Amino acid sequence: MNQKDTAPPPIYPACYFRASPTYDAWVKVSAADVHALREEPGFKGQNLYFHLNYPIRYIRLVGLVVAITFISKYVFLELDDGSGRTIEAKITRLPETIASSIDCPSNTEVDNVNLLTGIGYEDVEIDGEIIDIGTVLTARCSLDTFRGVRQAVLQRVSIVKSTEEEARAWEQLAKFRRDVLAKPWVLSEAAMASFDRQLRDEEKKGKKEKVVMDEHEKKKEKKRRKYQAVLAEYERQQEARFELERAKLDAGALDARQ
Repeated sequence: MNQKDTAPPPIYPACYFRASPTYDAWVKVSAADVHALREEPGFKGQNLYFHLNYPIRYIRLVGLVVAITFISKYVFLELDDGSGRTIEAKITRLPETIASSIDCPSNTEVDNVNLLTGIGYEDVEIDGEIIDIGTVLTARCSLDTFRGVRQAVLQRVSIVKSTEEEARAWEQLAKFRRDVLAKPWVLSEAAMASFDRQLRDEEKKGKKEKVVMDEHEKKKEKKRRKYQAVLAEYERQQEARFELERAKLDAGALDARQ
């Protein structure tokens, strides 16, 4: 996936990114591919990167764990996929107040990953199984850059159980690279026109839904005001009855003293 041989093709306007085969996909890449991705002016700081003119936000990697590093609330899994580069996948530990909740599936931002720490041990558990150096993982990640180095942020992960499963993953990577990433993304005028119509339809639908929601909110507000008026009248009547009863009691007490 070499981008240095020729100048990259022009980038389409961001409104068309959803039409690309990479923008909303777990893009099958190698660690070396990730380091070769580039940022484009106008999109820096958005964790959006480009291969040729393909916009990429999410990646799928398959690699061997060669290092596990615990630093504060983070754990870094260094993955080696044989591409000539390694890459770190970052895991973030949740605050104890959140992790201790009964509704929280794990103590990290990844549902099936737990960090086990104590005196003399620090372990990473995936689907109830402690991983170690040499474990092969399928990692689905978003992207970030730290101190000028590309970094993967773990979102989903599973343990590769067999060499057959690992081989299938490499076949999928090779096929995607050959069929998609080997050539620039081309969006024909007809496809752009179709996508423009889709965007307009979505905008119209959004406006209609907003009108319906606004009407719903108006009805809710009308009901709320009506309820408040009824409640206020009820409280006024109760207060009036209370005052009447108190006046009767006061009059009875006065008669008794006389």
